[in-house]
Amino acid sequence: MQNFTIDSIGNLKIYQPVEGYRFSVDSIILANFINLKRLNNALDLGAGTGIIGMIVAKKYTHSKITMIEIQADLSEFAKKNIEINGLENQIKVYCVDAKKFDEKGFDLVFTNPPFRRPGTGKISPKEEKAIARHEFSLSVADIAEIAQRSLRHRGRLCMVHLPERLVEIIRTLSRYNLEVKRLRFVHSKISTEAKMVLIEAVKGGKISLKVEKPLFIYEENGEYTNEMKNIYEI
Repeated sequence: MQNFTIDSIGNLKIYQPVEGYRFSVDSIILANFINLKRLNNALDLGAGTGIIGMIVAKKYTHSKITMIEIQADLSEFAKKNIEINGLENQIKVYCVDAKKFDEKGFDLVFTNPPFRRPGTGKISPKEEKAIARHEFSLSVADIAEIAQRSLRHRGRLCMVHLPERLVEIIRTLSRYNLEVKRLRFVHSKISTEAKMVLIEAVKGGKISLKVEKPLFIYEENGEYTNEMKNIYEI
């Protein structure tokens, strides 16, 4: 395992590489956005070091989480994090290309995917970060195809992405019988435009859409908003 730091969020401890991919606020708000009355089994696409899946496991204590991570080093970090947080009975990690994963019947698929198409934005010279940020191994269409085959009927897909790609995402998901049912836009501050959007789609869902109130991360003075403080109290 490469050089690492040990960080904490709530009562979770997280091993993360010093360089390379490290989780950020979008993972935390996606985990908070997931809202099911009951969860039996979920699939985490591109699990990274495992932060989202671990929060979901803590939230739904009787659930089983399957994590998929294509990068070997990150999957090892995820396994270590699951172990130190005592979640081995709930979570399993597979180092495999998600496009080749073929289990079915999940209640939920969730993902914090690469946001940018290859050739757009600045590409990190660190391979780990580049794969996490750009669609070299997992595109929106890939996510839609995996979710369509992995979810049970009326199962849900939850993801975080860029507002500028929302129309593309809705159209792509619709082609795979995934109807977007819930959106929430995320802003740095009340005075700024949306920087992220949280998306929930339902396999075989009817056409209807709920747009929730915006989530603001910071107050104008730079402190976290009360809602963000509550989200971090995992």
